[in-house]
Amino acid sequence: MDVSNKQYIEHLCRKAKESSRVLANYSTVQKNNLLRKIAESLRKKADYIISENRKDLAAAKEESLSGAMVDRLLLSEERIASMAASVLEIALMEDPVSRIEKMTTRPSGIRVGQMRVPLGVVAVIYESRPNVTVDIAALCIKSGNAAILRGGREAIHSNRALHAVIRDAMVELSVPESCVTFIDRTDRELVPILVTMNTYIDIVVLRGGESLIKTVTAESTIPVIKHDKGVCHIFVDESADEDMANRIAVNAKVQRPGVCNAMETLLIHKNYRHKESLLQSLLDQHVEIRGCEKTAAIFPGRVKPAGEEDWGFEFLDLILAVKIVDSIQSAIEHIARYSSNHSEAIVTSDYLNAERFLKEVDSSAVFVNASTRFHDGGEFGLGAEVGISTQKLHARGAMGMEGLTTLKYVVYGKGEVR
Repeated sequence: MDVSNKQYIEHLCRKAKESSRVLANYSTVQKNNLLRKIAESLRKKADYIISENRKDLAAAKEESLSGAMVDRLLLSEERIASMAASVLEIALMEDPVSRIEKMTTRPSGIRVGQMRVPLGVVAVIYESRPNVTVDIAALCIKSGNAAILRGGREAIHSNRALHAVIRDAMVELSVPESCVTFIDRTDRELVPILVTMNTYIDIVVLRGGESLIKTVTAESTIPVIKHDKGVCHIFVDESADEDMANRIAVNAKVQRPGVCNAMETLLIHKNYRHKESLLQSLLDQHVEIRGCEKTAAIFPGRVKPAGEEDWGFEFLDLILAVKIVDSIQSAIEHIARYSSNHSEAIVTSDYLNAERFLKEVDSSAVFVNASTRFHDGGEFGLGAEVGISTQKLHARGAMGMEGLTTLKYVVYGKGEVR
């Protein structure tokens, strides 16, 4: 273990802990003013951010990263404007901190309720997408948490630039810089050190590949919220509308194939009458289809045979596994076996099948007649998201501000004793 790295991480964590107590006591007005300043700075410094982002894009090209990975890295004027708009949206949202819930008067005379409070220090380890730096910083600020951000090596210049913009806004408003801390060293051994700093950090949020999540989960001495891979399924029922099924499938796979809420497996009921049209709509968008024997028989030579490894695989590319199933029961069983419990959808005109799918599919978001691409904090009205949790504690699904808070009991009395 590199002692200097340990000292570096411990110093950052200690400062974050100190600043968390300051930020927790900020008023809603103070937090919103900071968020507005960050949004303004993002727009003003877009050229600087884009110039730094180009360094990461050039490195990605040299390392022959996939098109989907490059798309995740890209910061354009439009994406920066979208990030700024998201920060402003968070500023406009209700502040959950100090909200009193479930207040009741007990027979003893005491009044018991629960107050929503910040978690404290939130460490987030993520890969690829630099917009996550801004999303998490904004959500942590509004929810009164200090943030420690560890981005991926592939986005280091972009993340440094975005953090510099956030830091400058904090300095301008006399906010402690360590309210949002960015780990700007890329050494791999920093992560095992970070996730054992339980004296300072209250929770670790993971957004990354399978190997990162397995390693950190095994090594962390701090509670972990996993934002795991997205093996998302869409089941086209026998009663599905042809145009609707085509539109949803194409959107879910093609719009941004490199994101976690993109469809990776398409299940089609054997009695669905428009299989050829559905597959053709995907082939027209240059999607590589890896199908079961029945699927391959529809387009001989144009559909590659699927192997066992294709079921449950996150392609993050224009590649799709397709299987024709005998019934909704078969579809649900396939999802239960291969899903990562992220997002699943059914396209159907049968109300009972829709309700059964909602009830029996155990994923963090389940859709009826809508694309899985909607599983997103902004689309769900959260302003942005820390990530999409595929576990059941402490948050599940798109995790926004409320997921960054917890509850403590508050009790009011008039001298009562037990």
